[in-house]
Amino acid sequence: MKPDVQEELQPLFDQCIQDAIDGKITRLDSRWPPVVVSSQGAPFEVWQLLRAWTEAQQAETLDAEKAIAFSENLRRQSRWGEIDHHLLDMLKRELQEKYFVATGDEDDRFWDREYSLKPGIRAEEVPEPLLRFACYVAVSYKVYGLDFEYLDTNYLFGLVEKVRPDMVKKLRDHGTGRLPLNLQKRKTDHFTASANDAFAVIRITARDNTEECCHEVLDYLCEILEQEDFPRSYAVEFKGPEKRYLPITGLPKKGVNQLFACAVQYPGLHPLMERYARLAMRQYEQYTNLSDEQCALPGSFAVFALGMLGQEWRQLVWDYLDLCDDEHSHLQEKFLREYVKQFGFTADTVPVFVRGVLSMQNMKYSKDYTAWMANAESLGALLEAKIHLSEIVPSGFSSDEDDDEDEEPAEETEASPEEVLQYAWETVCYVIWGKASAKGGQKVVEAAPEELREQYQKIFQ
Repeated sequence: MKPDVQEELQPLFDQCIQDAIDGKITRLDSRWPPVVVSSQGAPFEVWQLLRAWTEAQQAETLDAEKAIAFSENLRRQSRWGEIDHHLLDMLKRELQEKYFVATGDEDDRFWDREYSLKPGIRAEEVPEPLLRFACYVAVSYKVYGLDFEYLDTNYLFGLVEKVRPDMVKKLRDHGTGRLPLNLQKRKTDHFTASANDAFAVIRITARDNTEECCHEVLDYLCEILEQEDFPRSYAVEFKGPEKRYLPITGLPKKGVNQLFACAVQYPGLHPLMERYARLAMRQYEQYTNLSDEQCALPGSFAVFALGMLGQEWRQLVWDYLDLCDDEHSHLQEKFLREYVKQFGFTADTVPVFVRGVLSMQNMKYSKDYTAWMANAESLGALLEAKIHLSEIVPSGFSSDEDDDEDEEPAEETEASPEEVLQYAWETVCYVIWGKASAKGGQKVVEAAPEELREQYQKIFQ
């Protein structure tokens, strides 16, 4: 679609905007820039919808509920970084420029300047729905934005506080108010906790490491995630009396790691851990208190803890890897390495490994994988995975490689299913054998023992 929608397509475009408000849009494959499809099957790029919608908004008539629903549904189908600048530009125009005057050096960044109401404008004249939407955008920057984007949060909250300081204080102290009171705060003999749905953070302090304590904590987490309005990207800040962590090298030593390392000790809690994981796992969401390099799908630590117990939890791991996406999920690489190290490359583990490799970008080659694969059983399992590769590839996998941002592609072409599978297999082979997998794995085959050479040849055919 061109930026200016053709006249005959305008009704479909308008319907797609309404569907975005109503939550009836779906994402079209894994295209980038992201494309969403309306309830009538019409595809439009997310930025087009945002530009048209934001340009039509006015401070005096903005509907906060519809604005939040529109923005949140588009965020879920793309990512915050695809929509935030449109929303911020709209708020600069409709909130800052209409109602505030800036002081300070004009060359300063907008967040470095001081703002006060324009002469003659009273605080009550600034529309409350506009302020509520500004709070939503401010909180979203804190929850989903990059580290430095706290400046945008502070900028927006600063404007709101000039006219409605109570609105910001309420968000900081109590969240949106939609969470039931017994979830906003909870205190038992075993733990104390609080949950803030505006800032998407759950804080838990455990008094002991008993099964009863872990059971109560997991129940509490599940109750929160059963609330439809609680953000699906969130932070779990857990503190317990014992610094125990999952035995997986490279996992961040965060409280959520500590929680599931404690809980997994008790077999009676394993079904509850799975329940939490399945409530938590949502594609394109993430734990918000992990760094970009350690980003992970919510539920990751519960899945890792159970997955390391053995093949009875294979289906959970399988489903988890299907939901991981290459922007918000990197930690599965740490799990996969430990998983194969413990169980080896077998008929059970190879499909999981292959699925995991394809669930993220640029998984690292390791000589250990080469060594662990160098036996008849493991090679046979890999060959079987190759035969059934179409059933193993995660649903969001694409053959699109990162384009050079400075270069315009001559023409967009969609890879065929065969090309996607070929790219997937080459990716798997590279992770196992590195550069030696190039040119049909010639170096690998030549170096293989005579008794295994035929299997290697079939792998690279």
